[in-house]
Amino acid sequence: MNPAIEEQLATNLYYDRSFACEAAKILPGEYYYTKKPMVIVTVLGSCVAACIRDKQSGIGGMNHFMLPDGGGDPGNPASSSMRYGAYAMEMLINQILKAGGRRENLEAKVFGGGNVLRGFTQINVGERNAAFVRSFLHNENIRILAEDLNGIYPRKVYFFPATGRVLVKTLKKLNNYTLVKREQDYASRLRVNAVGGDVDLF
Repeated sequence: MNPAIEEQLATNLYYDRSFACEAAKILPGEYYYTKKPMVIVTVLGSCVAACIRDKQSGIGGMNHFMLPDGGGDPGNPASSSMRYGAYAMEMLINQILKAGGRRENLEAKVFGGGNVLRGFTQINVGERNAAFVRSFLHNENIRILAEDLNGIYPRKVYFFPATGRVLVKTLKKLNNYTLVKREQDYASRLRVNAVGGDVDLF
């Protein structure tokens, strides 16, 4: 996996005064998992995030990713872009299991996949991401308890793995270009790199 698109453990940790707890902010291509009572936060446009937790232990985490090409069947895990999506999902799940979670206890809530990137509408990036995350979790027998996918607006997501609580704020007005620029830069990195070093994307 090229380092430019390899899933990274988020390093943006801070104390959230609103919720009076530790927090981790994740960006595109990042994930975070924890055993502690904290909140994981991200802002999603066309990307998707899966919030996955062990319902017994409260160990859980969130990822933030985008499929790296404009074609292919989201239900076909053999295609190059689906392999990348599966890698992003498996990174998070494996870290939760290594931390003490049990596969049979995993449950998920999924968000994002909005049609918010100009120039991406014709290839339905958001819809493909949403279809992929649903298909992957179904194939892995991980139950989706809640979802807020597709649409035309970005979302800010707060996930509390210890309890499973999720707060979603629809961002109908963006004050700056940061989100769109961040996702476009991320998509550009995916476009020019390869899954496993041997498949050209886009």
